[in-house]
Amino acid sequence: MLAEKSVLVEYRNMKNNNEFNLSTLLQLVASISWVASVFVYGSFGLGDFLQLIAASAWTMSNIFTLLK
Repeated sequence: MLAEKSVLVEYRNMKNNNEFNLSTLLQLVASISWVASVFVYGSFGLGDFLQLIAASAWTMSNIFTLLK
């Protein structure tokens, strides 16, 4: 009985870890797309630079989370 509970807890932990990694991976795709859109749009005003900084920070955060 104790072994069954241990396996169930381990399964739930693996499931949570896999969902978190998938979520982070999808966020990484979104943040890279945001970075790319700044260059595709082609305007480099102050707002565009601020968007590029925000998207780059989000991208780096997602990379660090995936590497954890």
